[in-house]
Parts: sequence; structure tokens; C-alpha cells
Amino acid sequence: MSTARTTGTASTAVIIVNGRGQYLLHLRDAHKPICDAGTWSLVGGGPEGDESLDEAIARKILEETGLTLPDVSPYTTTTARGPYVTEGNIHLYTAHWDGDARSLPVTEGIMFAWFGVDTMEQLSMCPWAHAAITSHHAERPVPPVPAPRPAHGHGGAGAVKNVIGAHLFLERDGTTLLGRRHPDVAFAGGAWHALAGHVERESVRACLVREAREEAGLVIDPADLELVHTVHLLDDHEDAEPRIQLFFAASPWTGEPEVLEPDKCTAWTWWPLDSLPETTVAYTRTAIDGIRAGTTYTELGWGGRDASVERRTR
Repeated sequence: MSTARTTGTASTAVIIVNGRGQYLLHLRDAHKPICDAGTWSLVGGGPEGDESLDEAIARKILEETGLTLPDVSPYTTTTARGPYVTEGNIHLYTAHWDGDARSLPVTEGIMFAWFGVDTMEQLSMCPWAHAAITSHHAERPVPPVPAPRPAHGHGGAGAVKNVIGAHLFLERDGTTLLGRRHPDVAFAGGAWHALAGHVERESVRACLVREAREEAGLVIDPADLELVHTVHLLDDHEDAEPRIQLFFAASPWTGEPEVLEPDKCTAWTWWPLDSLPETTVAYTRTAIDGIRAGTTYTELGWGGRDASVERRTR
């Protein structure tokens, strides 16, 4: 890689693409005095001290993603405008990476995710980043490579990773707690959903205890969590990963729900179990219906007839 020096006021950003033709985007904090707040954008930042632009982008990639990429190459330049923009000229680089975006450490902002150019039209994106990616895709299109998919129905097609989600089912006087997701989040923006999170390197109960405290200020003893329903889900899009959605009931708990992460959830409401909002996330509604019916397991999206398994009376 060359060692371009900083000339005038400049910053850097990197377009990271994978073998499926998807681009790595970084969701920026929504409620901070920063440029392009609350938008999906690219990894990058300005040089420090006597750094060259090449040195600056390598440092920012490492700081923001934990990655050391061997093929970072200069691409083009663009210009950013708007509130809190201090580096008008942005030197763009390109790189290739085929890893799991959810595995990246989030040292700044909210999260990382892979998106195709078509999906980006539905996102709240930083304008200059969107224009840069659109231009890159037009000049150097990468033919999408379908992700390996498990066979539908009985039988399998080799080992496939299943993402695990932990969900909290709270019931009080015939109502259950749901949160309205922020309209700009990557999944189910504006819909109502159970308090939930992806299980990291932790137990499912530990994940729920952490998420309940961080998202809503609720205190739960892990010993008071009981598994009440499981949804094995395959979303209906080409590169969908199978997901195991675990729903745990808690009794008792301490505290009243409050909005602590407004960039993810804008409201907590107790909804009657027999009158959930129309915009409830589909698999969450299915799980709640299953809990009320006394079933422990549902399959969704696997083709043929979705199936539920009855729970034996305890």
C-alpha cells in the first residue's frame, strides 16, 4: 500500500466488500454531536499527528473493527458536508473481508452489518457513503454468491451455523411487555418486539439478565428465568441464517421498564395478551400464542407446514 501524506483538511474511509457483493456498514450513534449521526456509514476517520492517510485508515480499521486487512487500497476521493463535518475531503479505500459482521467488536457506534446495494435503498444512510458504494458497485460489480442453505423439510445439507436469540416474556395482569423498535434499526424498524438480544459468549440466561438491565432497567435473577417457548426460524431471503429464538419467562423481577437505549427502542408498553399490536414482529406473536396455548416449540419458514409441538402438562 502506498504512503500518501495528508494534504490540507482530509479524512479517510474504507469500502469493505465480501464475496457475496455485500458491503460492511457501521451504524453511527444517533444522539451524539457527530457528523452523520444515526446513519449507516463506512469505517474511517482522520489522521492523527503526522500520520499518512494510509496509516490513518489502517489504524481506524483496527480501532473500530479489530481487523488487520492486508489488501487495503486507495480508491477515490469524495466530499462530506453537513453539521459537525470537520474533514470535508474524504479519501476512500477499498478492502475485502468475508467474516461475520456480528462478531466484530463495537468500540464506536451501535453495530456492524452486511448489506447489498438494493437493501441500502431502505436504510438511513450517510449520503456520501451511499454515493461512494453505489459508484463502486457500478464500476466493479461483484456477482452475488448465494449463501449455503440447509435443505427444507427432513434431512440436512451439512453443518450450518444457527444464530441464537434470547427473548424475555413478562406477564402482568393479562398483559405482556413489548418495546417499539426505533424506525432506523436494521431489523423490524417501528415494530413491536419482545425485549431481546443476540447471545454472545455467555449463557442465554446471562444474556437476558444483561439485556433487561441495559435496555429497560429491569433486574432479574437468572434462577428466576424459565424457558417457555422456542422458535426455529428461517427468514425468507437468499442469505438468511437459521435462527433459534428462545423465549424465557421471568417471575419475579424488579423495576418498571424505562427507555434506556432510545436509538434501539423508543417505548415500552404492556399490551393485552389477546390484543397485541398489528405491527408485532411475526415470530414474537407466534411465540406468545404458543406460550398461551401451552406449546414449547414452533418451526417457521422451513417450507411445507409450519409445526408446533405440544408441551406436556407439568
